[in-house]
Amino acid sequence: MKKVAVILSGCGVYDGAEIHEAVLTLLALERAGAQAFCAAPDIAQREVINHQSGTAQEDEFRNVLEESARIARGNIKQLSELQPHEMDGLVFVGGFGVAKNLSSFASDGAGFDVDPIVRDLIEAVHTAGKPLGFMCIAPVLAAAVLGSKKINLTIGHDRDTAAKIEARGAIHTPCDADSAVVDRDNKIVTTPAYMEAQTLLQAEAGINKLVDALLKLCV
Repeated sequence: MKKVAVILSGCGVYDGAEIHEAVLTLLALERAGAQAFCAAPDIAQREVINHQSGTAQEDEFRNVLEESARIARGNIKQLSELQPHEMDGLVFVGGFGVAKNLSSFASDGAGFDVDPIVRDLIEAVHTAGKPLGFMCIAPVLAAAVLGSKKINLTIGHDRDTAAKIEARGAIHTPCDADSAVVDRDNKIVTTPAYMEAQTLLQAEAGINKLVDALLKLCV
């Protein structure tokens, strides 16, 4: 049975992991016969957003690992403890937590930094020859860490975000929500998910294709 790590960045689209994407990913992996496990960094969230009003809660503080554990039903690992030999593949779920907690993309644009623990894990898994999946806004992480290898990625049809990806050396391929882009040479799979999806079914179709392609790339 193939083991796949699913990386979360909190709980909630505006300040953490996109919950629908996370659940659809876990469902697709289980349906495909793979064993999924969740992980997240033990760091503070950059900000906390009221998901009803969309406003920042200035006096509220949350931990990314603790919030991610809500999605994982408490069964979650610290990102810093993960090693490539523990997994056959790795998937990063989207949501603004990627752009705020795992990186500084939301505030710094094309010149953004990636959290060192996240960077080290992506590099280690790639060096080990194991496939990586990125959905929604998460491909910006791959572009920052592996862009020098001219990896092929998608975030959908958003030209502004695509330009920022290309500024880091990666190649961007436009893609609809219900599809995925597969870079077989670099073992990278990406899908736009809610960067493009208007419905849960559209997001599910693309995530299913990402998971299917990722598992086929596992050795």
